[in-house]
Amino acid sequence: MSAVAEVPVAPNPAAPVAMPVPIPDAANTGSGGAASWQQRIAAMDSSQRMRWGAGAALLVVAVVAAVVFSRQPDYRVLFSNLGDKDAGAIVAQLSQMNVPYRYTEGGGAILVPSNQVHDTRLRLATQGLPKGSVAGFEVMDNSKFGITQFQERVNYQRALEGELTRSIQGLSAVQDARVHLALPNQNGFFREQQKPSASVIVNLHPGHMLDRAQIAGIVHLVASSVPELAPNSVSVLDDSGKLLSQQPDGKDSPIDIQQLMYQQQLEKQYAQRILDILEPVVGVGNVKAQVTADLDFSQSESTSELHAPNQGQQASSAVRSQQMLESSGAPKDLPPTGTPGAMTNQPPQAAAAPINGPGQPLRTAEEQQRDFMQIPGSKREVVTNYEVDKTIRVTRNSTGGIRRMTAAVVVNYLPGAPNEEGVVTPAPITEQQQAQMLALVRETIGFNAERGDSVNLMNAPFQKDEDPEANLPWWQQAESVASARSIAWPVGLVLAALILMFGVVRPLVKMRRKKEQQQLDLLEAEALDRPALPQKAGDQPPEQLRLEQARSLAKQNPIAVANIIKNWVNGTDGS
Repeated sequence: MSAVAEVPVAPNPAAPVAMPVPIPDAANTGSGGAASWQQRIAAMDSSQRMRWGAGAALLVVAVVAAVVFSRQPDYRVLFSNLGDKDAGAIVAQLSQMNVPYRYTEGGGAILVPSNQVHDTRLRLATQGLPKGSVAGFEVMDNSKFGITQFQERVNYQRALEGELTRSIQGLSAVQDARVHLALPNQNGFFREQQKPSASVIVNLHPGHMLDRAQIAGIVHLVASSVPELAPNSVSVLDDSGKLLSQQPDGKDSPIDIQQLMYQQQLEKQYAQRILDILEPVVGVGNVKAQVTADLDFSQSESTSELHAPNQGQQASSAVRSQQMLESSGAPKDLPPTGTPGAMTNQPPQAAAAPINGPGQPLRTAEEQQRDFMQIPGSKREVVTNYEVDKTIRVTRNSTGGIRRMTAAVVVNYLPGAPNEEGVVTPAPITEQQQAQMLALVRETIGFNAERGDSVNLMNAPFQKDEDPEANLPWWQQAESVASARSIAWPVGLVLAALILMFGVVRPLVKMRRKKEQQQLDLLEAEALDRPALPQKAGDQPPEQLRLEQARSLAKQNPIAVANIIKNWVNGTDGS
């Protein structure tokens, strides 16, 4: 909407009347150009100029920051956990390849632009980087001609140590490791061969530690990788020099943590069993149980040798040795027999009986022995030694056995019968119910009177402690504070946006509109103060015609109109 104002006439009647000048439309500023903006800036007071200047400066800073950050490349990790030697070689190679790089805080990793990570890794791999501070079996790849046996053995030991170091460093808790192997020279001429041994030093990440299972895994990994290396010959140390693989010998050694955890887990399991069997009867929260288990972790081994007598001749028994002595000879009182003469000394003649004649009947050994014993002068001695029955028994007692079990159970009073007023008061349980619950508890924990187990069950009312937060006002309770903290951030953002909108933007807009309205009012007042122009023929009222004339005058000379408005704002009369 356009406003019309009349140009004031000089007081001198001889002076020419000022030419009507076009007045800029305050509502239509899109086509005003640079002159309109300059006029607006000139029309502002100091506070408005400071606000618009601060807003423009913030906008420029935001645009410049966005442009700068958008042009900077996104850096990603190329390699991390590098040694000083490898890091220096990689940096030198990156400088030759004209690849920009950065260091993380502390120099733990090298960063390159994200679009060059894979390309740079492949190009460095062709150069053999990173080489790594640990050398494995690749040491054997560069074997020289004419290497001695000692050098070959040393290279093999280095390669084996490097491979074990790499394997140990693969654990998540291990940051760095070092393995030392003592491999004695095996010689067949030695009667007693020396056994190999090993030591491992591990450097853990901050905040990490190795449990007993992981330490045992490292020990068996090293022992299984070296021939004839026993696990007890492997020592594992941390970076502070503490021995981790085994506890020092002696009676004052600390308690085994695994045994203590096993005892606590067993006691917790038995206590939960008691709760599971009694809570369905008395209700949840009306029973408390504590179990103490006395466990035997001592290791003992016994060997016994039993000798039993033989079970008689009829039982099967093993013959250890047998000695038989037989002798035969003519008695001294028998007279000589036979025909005297030369015929007696002749060898016996061939048998005249036919070959296929009937043979002699077979006889058993007892019959032959009986016939032998009937021969005058024969003698036989038999000595038989039998094995003595012997039993060797080796007994190894199992560790972690229960030597004694004790349990204490407290049962709350149960709700009784309501009184005349209908109020239900807790009442103790009967002796019969208490005896039944005691029997249930004994059966649950496996009560054994021979080993001295003990179970006590008590019936008493539970004292309910008042919650200290119940008396606090709602704005001081933990739940209310937590809820307020959870919604504080979004509410704060909304409040900041509202403050910015209604405290900065809206006042500026209202001030601008107010200024424009004042200018319109001034233009309208000037237009009303001008002498009336001759009315043209038509149906338009005089006020509308004046507005039309003011628009045409403002379009013809905008600079003069701007000077008039400036004088109005500054408080001059515009003469």
